Formats: sequence, structure tokens, C-alpha cells
Amino acid sequence: MKKISLYIHIPFCKQKCKYCDFSSYSGKEDVMSEYVDALNIEINNTSKEYSFKTIFIGGGTPSYLPYEELEKLLKKVSSLNLEEDVEFTVECNPGTLTRDKLELMKKYKVNRLSLGLQSSNESLLKSLGRIHSFTEFKENYDLVRQVGFKNVNVDLMFGLPGQTLKEFEETLSSVVELNPEHISAYSLIVEEGTPFYKLYEKGRLKLPSEEEERAMYEYAVEYLDSKGYKQYEISNFSKDDKECKHNLVYWELGEYLGCGVAAASLLNETRTKNYDKIEDYILSVEKNLNGVEETNHLSKEELMEEFMFLGLRKTSGVSEKDFLEIFNVSMESIYKDVINNHIKKGLLNKDNAKIYLNKEGIQLSNYVMSDFLLS
Repeated sequence: MKKISLYIHIPFCKQKCKYCDFSSYSGKEDVMSEYVDALNIEINNTSKEYSFKTIFIGGGTPSYLPYEELEKLLKKVSSLNLEEDVEFTVECNPGTLTRDKLELMKKYKVNRLSLGLQSSNESLLKSLGRIHSFTEFKENYDLVRQVGFKNVNVDLMFGLPGQTLKEFEETLSSVVELNPEHISAYSLIVEEGTPFYKLYEKGRLKLPSEEEERAMYEYAVEYLDSKGYKQYEISNFSKDDKECKHNLVYWELGEYLGCGVAAASLLNETRTKNYDKIEDYILSVEKNLNGVEETNHLSKEELMEEFMFLGLRKTSGVSEKDFLEIFNVSMESIYKDVINNHIKKGLLNKDNAKIYLNKEGIQLSNYVMSDFLLS
């Protein structure tokens, strides 16, 4: 039985954040039950031939599901073929968590939680459209520990409108004090179609300068390292052996099944993507027993591109040995000029048959990675 990963998408939110461009919706509580029923049909129909080494239920806000719907979903997932050491993560937002829901997750083999905080600054939380305060976050975090979860990630953002370096330093310090096993720190990207983008177009979104944002990132890397959090990917930091195994599957071009609205799968060199709209997804599952809208067979070149620019997100970089094993050709025969060019520019390093972005390269990662496109 093939060992792969499973991603499940819950598209419901109590309130949509102003920066969010994910497939998530507020005000759709009336279709929650119907959606979970459809999701369970898709999971049941697509998962039989696999064994799962990691599971990630993301969103949206999975913890916003009512207790009954959450139980219906977790019951289905826990009945699948799960590896003994499965990493099973659920994304949770403060303001939607209760002790009952946490105990339910624990009962059904969830062993890792990812908590969305973004900032400890109350006015920044309000301006982002978050539904919680920092006090609520801390209360929820304490509850998570009381219920017995020993592997917790906290999501943070920097480069926020009006945010200062000092405010970001305070957020990092407040979170490190709580001692989670993992911290993700992402810079804000103003995406089209979001309320932030509309403000940005009108010149009403006061973002930190490029230099200020870079200072925030560099501070995070150094400060978290000093506190025992090893950077293993551009935006991710963990204590020893607490890296997110699920995300490593993506970055190492592993195979995964995606179920639910807008979820993608990568299986047998084929990428599928599900319908974006909840109603379209439910209809598709009723008709086809899956929610797939698009299917693309990836060429060898496309897979090589993905291997390089996903792998270069990891601080350990990409291995020439792995490239040869997967593609049956040497990395040098395909990328020699690109690699040498960026080594000369001081953005890439080569060491022990691995190629990785150095400190300067990470700051210009999008520019470097774009050069690995073959088409």
C-alpha cells in the first residue's frame, strides 16, 4: 500500500480576514453539514488504496465547524489506513476553540495543532480583521496544553500595515515565552481581490518599507535561532525533530491527496484541483464521487522545476543524489549554468552535493527560483 499524505480543506470562517485570498467563506454556516457529508464521500472514495503518513486539516477555519460536524469528519479520517507514527494536524483559530472540541480532536488521533495568531498587538489584530484578542489566544493556548497537545505551531505575520520592528519583536518575544514547538512567520503579501488590495490600489495601505520588512525577517531568523528554533524553511522554525512533516512532503515533491473545496492532489505525476465554490464542489461529489475540476499530467520538465523551486525553500536545499534518483539525469546536466550563475552572484551555495540558498539568496528567493523554470 502506497504511503502518501492527505490534505483536507474546510472553507468556512466566522469572518474573513482582510488579507486572505484562500478559498474560504463567511456566512455559509447553512451548508456546513452538507459539505462535511460530501467531504466524507470524497475521502471515502479516493483514499482506499493509500496509507497516510501525514494528515493536515486546513482552511478556512476547521475549528469553526460545529462539534457534531467536526466529529463526523474526524471519525471518517480516523477510520482510514493510518501509519502508526502519523502526524495529524488541525488548523485552529482562537475564538473558535472549546475544551470539548479539543478533547474530541485528541480522541480521534489528532496530535498536532496549528494556531493562527499573526500578531500579539491588539490594534494590528483588529486592522487585519482577526476575530480574537491576544488575551483570548493565550487562554486558548493554555487550554490546548491542558488537554494534552504536545506539538503546537503558532502562525505569525510581519510586514503588516503600520507595523514597526519593535512591535514584531514584542510579538516574537510573547510567543517564544509560551514555548510552542514550531513557529511560522510569513511576510504579508497583498493579494488581488482582498480588502487590503483595494486599499493598496487607493494608496491607503501604509506598509513598512522593503528595508523595514527585511529587518523584521532578519531579526526573526536570529532571535528564534537564539531561542532554540532552527530555521528549516524560508518561513518555518522548529525545535529539534518538530519540523512539520506534512509541509516537508510538499517541499520534497512527495505525493499527496487533497480533498475538499479548492484542494489539490499530486499523484502519479498528475495534479488535480477541486472546484473553488462550495456549491459546485458538493454537486460534483454527488455526481462523480469526487470534486475534481482540473486534471494536469505534469511533464518531466514541470516536475524538475517544482523539485527545484520547492526544494530550495528548505534551508537544507536540494540534493543532487535525490534529483538523479527521481529523474534519472544529473542536476548538472539540466541546471549547470543557472546554478553556477547564482553561485557567482553570491546567492546559492553548493556543499556536500547539495545546492541551497544562502542568507542573501533567501532575501531574493523569488528571483533565484524563477531562473529554474525550464520553459
